[in-house]
Amino acid sequence: MLNEFWAAASTGYKVLVFSAMGLIAVGLILSIAGNTSGNQGLALASLPVIGAGLLLHVTGLVVRGQKIRKSYKK
Repeated sequence: MLNEFWAAASTGYKVLVFSAMGLIAVGLILSIAGNTSGNQGLALASLPVIGAGLLLHVTGLVVRGQKIRKSYKK
């Protein structure tokens, strides 16, 4: 079912998923760079970026759940 859903998913959903993954990855890179260099400001600035990525991820889960729920009603 996972492959079928991804193949039939809308472009908006795919953009949402990749944006979430991208923000989480950028946030993790900023966090690692800030902590290894001792730059506390950079490490703290990475937290909202990771949080935004997680919010987009949860939004993607909601969108996917709604589409699956609608497909079961048919």
